[in-house]
Amino acid sequence: MILTVTPNPAIDVTYRVAALEPGETHRVQAPASRAGGKGLNVARVIAQTGGAAFALTTAGGASGLRLAEDLEADALPSELVPVAAATRSSIAIVDEAAGETTIFNEAGEPLGTAEWKALHDAAERLAIPAATIVGSGSLPTDAPDGFYAELVAIARRRGVPSVIDATGRALLLAAEAGATVLKPNRRELADTVGADDPVAGARTLLDAGAGLVLVSLGAEGMLAVATGAEPVGVRLAQPLSGNATGAGDAAVAAVASLLAEGVDDPERLLRRATAWSAAAVLAPLAGELDAAYPEFEARLVTL
Repeated sequence: MILTVTPNPAIDVTYRVAALEPGETHRVQAPASRAGGKGLNVARVIAQTGGAAFALTTAGGASGLRLAEDLEADALPSELVPVAAATRSSIAIVDEAAGETTIFNEAGEPLGTAEWKALHDAAERLAIPAATIVGSGSLPTDAPDGFYAELVAIARRRGVPSVIDATGRALLLAAEAGATVLKPNRRELADTVGADDPVAGARTLLDAGAGLVLVSLGAEGMLAVATGAEPVGVRLAQPLSGNATGAGDAAVAAVASLLAEGVDDPERLLRRATAWSAAAVLAPLAGELDAAYPEFEARLVTL
């Protein structure tokens, strides 16, 4: 079982427009709405690809009830820690003409000390049967920077790998705690370490204690940087257009799935992560892969 931990879930609302024209009025069909947040998207992809995932997250207010109902309707195994703050919303607007997606993410209201402890204690308990632990997504306002580092520590105590997808100090502390794999995108990495060169930025995280860093480069593919090895990058021969909202989550799901099987070769992790990430771009909603996802690895070329 792969345990995904999402401290800052959301109700994902996706609108599709023929062409987005800033400053203009758009008439749209009713949006797609579902329980989201990066860790929940990871769990959905793992389930779609035949793996066993368990999603730990929080839920509060009327929107939290909607989130709980959606997870139950989808039969996604989960545990929800009740919190006072209402679950936030995330709005995605897919511009079909441009093949681009614009996203508006609410920050998420602060959690109380007792609520953070309840989430931590649940992660510690659920880690017992887990083969891999994933910590993924933004943290709510005023969150403890070390929360993901605590997840890494839990994984290390259980002797299982950890995958963290975060940014800023939370990402640095996860590296220092010895995360098995870190998966920032290029912008998140630059914002975290202050280096525009993704290889240099990744080496900063390796020097801090991370085992492997995978850096998403958008349409340019993905880069794997490991200690004592030359960086390796792969991409599709031709870039895809679509909804890239859940591409990074699909990459994390790929990495977690292979680690749970005992596969830790950086190039194999990179190739599967890149392939699933690309397949997510062609899916209508985050947390899904195009049905042809098994074929994508064969279409990759080396950077």
